[in-house]
Amino acid sequence: MTLRIEAVADRPQQQEEEGGGFNDARRLVEGWYWALRSRELPRGRVRAVSLAGRELVLYRGQDGTARALDAHCAHMGAHLATGRVEGDTLRCFFHRWRYDGAGHCVEVPSLGGCPLTTARVRAWPVAERYGLIWVWAGERPTAPVPAPPELAGVPVQARLGRPFTKGCHPHVVLVNAIDEQHFNSVHRLPVTLCMEPRALSSACLEVRNVAPVRRDSWLGRRLALLYAGPLTYAMTYSHGSVGTVTLGPDRLHMHLMFALRPTADGRTEGQAIALTRRRPGVAGALVDRLLLAATALVGRYFARGDTIVFDTIRFDLQTPIAADRAVLAFMRHLGGQPTLGWADGAR
Repeated sequence: MTLRIEAVADRPQQQEEEGGGFNDARRLVEGWYWALRSRELPRGRVRAVSLAGRELVLYRGQDGTARALDAHCAHMGAHLATGRVEGDTLRCFFHRWRYDGAGHCVEVPSLGGCPLTTARVRAWPVAERYGLIWVWAGERPTAPVPAPPELAGVPVQARLGRPFTKGCHPHVVLVNAIDEQHFNSVHRLPVTLCMEPRALSSACLEVRNVAPVRRDSWLGRRLALLYAGPLTYAMTYSHGSVGTVTLGPDRLHMHLMFALRPTADGRTEGQAIALTRRRPGVAGALVDRLLLAATALVGRYFARGDTIVFDTIRFDLQTPIAADRAVLAFMRHLGGQPTLGWADGAR
């Protein structure tokens, strides 16, 4: 066992030497990142957004579609958030150049209203789900906005929590959810977890508990009645930017998503999302609301306990032990994903 752990531990050092950087704010793993709440961008409005150190503008055209462009005009670099939405296009305030959703300059007033084919600002793929606007960091999406595996392809209900900020990189925040030891040391839960990783794709990793419920206490014996097998706790990572926790008794799973993005200085801006399968009818809607509220409470409980760690840690895994195998698997899986020099924002 010691030899296997030491061999796996070589990967974080190798990743740093290759320039990937597990918690390097200068690099961004290709994937979906939350940008705004959908209701914060009404039809006909434009908003400035700083996404992982890169300045963007998001605007919603009269067709109701949200679009994302690099923030600065291709002419002299004026910020496009000072402009206005016209139809499904965005006009710069400074010299009135007008851009479509693909970033093409479709009108220059001083050229008689003609387009300028050599002028373009970069456009980014956009999707809306769970009440959030998501931006794909990369050329084109290779996967849809993530969903918990149990809810993939089914109608869902979502409840947004309050946005939050943590004092460390998102990858470190995500690691916390599969750190077996801290459930006992920080949260003092009477459970023993054994987290086993399984790659679902090149950009998606599931880490699931395979340990049965301990029966050496009164609480453990009561909990064991709710599970036919291991205690349900699974974390699914997508693109290093989204983590989804599935937990709860066999008959009633709860799903909590954490959508995260790094700031330019290496901190985390996050959004918690409680999710559940949409149930039919009035009674089903009531069950959905109650379950989403309970899920949100669980998320707040864990977030409060870990805040002191997030705001003070300087992550550097130098001495891994057997209990860190899931953390090492996550780092290794993430190290194989493409990254961008995102914050440069070169025109």
